[in-house]
Amino acid sequence: MNVADSQRVSSALEHLGYTQTSQAEEADVIVLNTCVVRQSAENKAYGRLNSIKPLKERNPNLVINLMGCLVGVRSHDVLKKRFPFVDVFSPPSDPAPLMAFLTQSEVREMEVDETATRYAYMDGDLALPEVDRGSLVSGFIPIVYGCSHACTYCIIPYRRGIERSRPPEDILAEARSLVRQGVKEITLLGQIVDRYGKDNDAYPNLSGLLIRLNEIDGLQRIRFLTSHPNYMTDDLFDAVANLPKVMPHIEVPIQAGNDEVLANMKRGYTAEDYRKLVARLRERIPGVSIATDIIVGFPGETDEQFMDTYRLLDELRLDVAHLARYSTRPGTVAARRLGDDVPEAEKMRRFRLLEELQEQVIGEINARYLGQRTPVLFEEKVKNRWKGRTPTNKLVFVESQDDLRGQLLPVEITWTGPWSMIGKL
Repeated sequence: MNVADSQRVSSALEHLGYTQTSQAEEADVIVLNTCVVRQSAENKAYGRLNSIKPLKERNPNLVINLMGCLVGVRSHDVLKKRFPFVDVFSPPSDPAPLMAFLTQSEVREMEVDETATRYAYMDGDLALPEVDRGSLVSGFIPIVYGCSHACTYCIIPYRRGIERSRPPEDILAEARSLVRQGVKEITLLGQIVDRYGKDNDAYPNLSGLLIRLNEIDGLQRIRFLTSHPNYMTDDLFDAVANLPKVMPHIEVPIQAGNDEVLANMKRGYTAEDYRKLVARLRERIPGVSIATDIIVGFPGETDEQFMDTYRLLDELRLDVAHLARYSTRPGTVAARRLGDDVPEAEKMRRFRLLEELQEQVIGEINARYLGQRTPVLFEEKVKNRWKGRTPTNKLVFVESQDDLRGQLLPVEITWTGPWSMIGKL
């Protein structure tokens, strides 16, 4: 989501006459787009913000914009007092405060017509930043902002606001715009992406949106993330199974494998519900790859409860497991009522156990690709190899002297590992 938001900001700035620089010391405007989903991310934001403070002291005309979840959708007074050298505070996915500041500020000596500022808004008309134009193969399109589910550990509803679906016309227009600029694959984004349209009866649901996106000429692949187990419906399964451009890869977090922990997280399903969901996905979408998220060390989680998660992950044999150690987020229900009673060393022990298990599982899953031929969409060259992805989102590297960027080509897999594979054209 932050990548998509940052592209929007860059595009808006370029429409105001700015160009990108790789050196912060050369910049007239610095935008720090932040994440606070875990404490480590928030600490990095504070560290980076303090590191650019001397630049402002040397150049008072420098405009510093703090954006994203560190700012949030509520009052910014505390941040303003703590960081008085910041000129503009922008909520997540909202470049408008920065655009308003720049178009009214005396630090800019060029005239700006009113139409230039419209690129600050999510209106479906997105010109990619110059650095991405013609080279970006896979792009992100936010379709749901915020979240109203309020899992007890999650800070997103407090920082990104209530759930808001974007109009389908804007999403389709943005997808067509990206395709015209060379993008071959789009990923639809939402904190709970399969709730798209549930806040507006005039909008289609996610499967209806996928059907319309599938008709766009020049678009080759469509993905979406992140889903919630409670909102994955049969028509969504059918869309993934039957629409040729929708890839058979599903991101659907479980977070924990113990029912009491799941209830304390306010997830709204049981471990058995998740088992049945995985079975249905594999039955309805042959060859599907499934990714999940897991939090270890949630408040009150005993070792035996953690082992329920370990055993479930071992049983289900999922393609990807994004692992995280529980991090207290101020203001959440878990922070207010449950505390943080699992020691950091124990969290790390549990994390490592799942990490080792999943490495073995993925290694075995990927080994099935050895000698197989699979279509790969190539994105970029990394050192001497071209990097691309299979329909199931497996990372593949191929050596070639040709320019493979944006090409969808059959590849024979010659080596497999847990995190990537190597093949030949």
